[in-house]
Amino acid sequence: MKKIDMLTPIGILIGISMVVFGVISSGGMSGFLAFIDVPSILIVLGGVFGTLCVSFPLKQLKNMGRVGKQAFQSKEINVEEIVGTFVHLSEKARREGLLSLEAELEQIDDSFVKKGILLAIDGVEPEMIRELLEAEIAAVEERHARGRSMFEKAGDYAPAWGMIGTLVGLVLMLKSLNTPSSLGPNMAIALLTTFYGALLSNLFFQPIAAKLAGKTEHELFVKEVIIEGVIGLQAGQNSRFVQAKLKVFAPVEKRKLEEKSEHVREA
Repeated sequence: MKKIDMLTPIGILIGISMVVFGVISSGGMSGFLAFIDVPSILIVLGGVFGTLCVSFPLKQLKNMGRVGKQAFQSKEINVEEIVGTFVHLSEKARREGLLSLEAELEQIDDSFVKKGILLAIDGVEPEMIRELLEAEIAAVEERHARGRSMFEKAGDYAPAWGMIGTLVGLVLMLKSLNTPSSLGPNMAIALLTTFYGALLSNLFFQPIAAKLAGKTEHELFVKEVIIEGVIGLQAGQNSRFVQAKLKVFAPVEKRKLEEKSEHVREA
């Protein structure tokens, strides 16, 4: 079940708050208003969007919002629950045979787990099961990398467009030195576009790309755990052996806590 990943919006709000605090504490509300310049914002956002249109096909760009939404969602993937599931399935398989696991499939939501179990039930060789499931992992990794690359590129393009806006503002300023009234707006464009480009890159685009990369890494790690569980099922391994093998994938802190509890029970 997907929940809201509160760290992402909280982190963005903290970053924006620090900038606003720094501006207001130095120049008050008038100083804050001086940092709002619509032409500068349009140069950076429009330039980034334009370069993304050149860099990526329309079909991929349409998914940018959906991909970015993943950074604000948290899907609970509990490795300990997966270990428990495969321990239960291995006990049932050894007791009643692999075919008995078909009745368990309705209670499993993860399509990757279902696919692996079906391959095991069909008697596919372990090497072939691993090859098929790892091919799917590679496809998932490639798909996620394509989606993430849009935010990575946007993070690269935003500062560059900030500099382009700065050059535009400087050229306009130098051409209007005899008109004092135009120096202020042109200077604002010259400086604020660099500010907006750096802010968007370092507080929005690059952090979201990093968050997406972390989520992908964790998802692929969980799928590797599932592959080991499926191979154990297909080989008819003892449930204790399956549990011991899969527990090495659990977080170190969790394993230490369980080991401590076992020592206490033995004492």
